Amino acid sequence: MEIRIFRQEDFEEVLTLWDRCDLLRPWNDPEMDIERKMNHDPELFLVAEVSGEIAGSVMGGYDGHRGSAYYLGVHPDYRGRGIANALMNRLEKKLIARGCPKIQLMIRAENDTVLSMYEKLDYEVQDVISMGKRLIVDQEY
Repeated sequence: MEIRIFRQEDFEEVLTLWDRCDLLRPWNDPEMDIERKMNHDPELFLVAEVSGEIAGSVMGGYDGHRGSAYYLGVHPDYRGRGIANALMNRLEKKLIARGCPKIQLMIRAENDTVLSMYEKLDYEVQDVISMGKRLIVDQEY
């Protein structure tokens, strides 16, 4: 397995991966999300490649105060091999190298499997409420 920075030629394969991992939501345009990421700190957009195939991805961010992780997904055929752990570990190292003191995640409340995985990586549920406001509508749903 090789973990590397996303390249433009990975575009279609990553979109397919996200679809297979049920990461897509009607209110987010994944193509636009990739385009935006490529314009803002693309070095934090990582893919795991196994035998020439994209097996996983994570899109990280750092705003100077907190780090974040989005679109963590591992192809169903490759789950249970430590790929998600390796992607998160590499992202954490990249964030630490930038001086990032903390990373925060948003996980759907019903996603017990992912919650359990992050707990094994020493992430903790925090007593906060996540709020959001759409500033640019990518697509109607």
